[in-house]
Amino acid sequence: MKIEIAKWIVIFFGLFIIVAGLIMLFNPKRARTILRKFASTNFINYTEITLRMLVGVALILYSDFCKFPELFKILGWFMFITALILYLVPRKLHHKFSTRSADIIKPIYFRFIAPFAFVFGGLILYNVNWV
Repeated sequence: MKIEIAKWIVIFFGLFIIVAGLIMLFNPKRARTILRKFASTNFINYTEITLRMLVGVALILYSDFCKFPELFKILGWFMFITALILYLVPRKLHHKFSTRSADIIKPIYFRFIAPFAFVFGGLILYNVNWV
């Protein structure tokens, strides 16, 4: 049961990345606005970090059942460890980083980044063992 839940979390994560790519491609100003909101409140900050940690754990748990287990395990541990680090970073510093990033990444750049999101999300879904 635990593995089945992890599988669906991984699938939703892949779909989420693709949807994020669609937003970046077709509504880059909205993507920029969303980036500015990262860590803007305690609720948003700890929700995003907890979801990141949850996806990391799901990738680790499901890694043995996918096509490229080592890559899933590495990605999962990376997400898990960076989530732990983000729990220790002051929320205001995290928010400052996201707003500065939003200032640097102009809407046109989001359109250039979008295809990478499609590829990354697609690779996550491809790596899932659908049987």
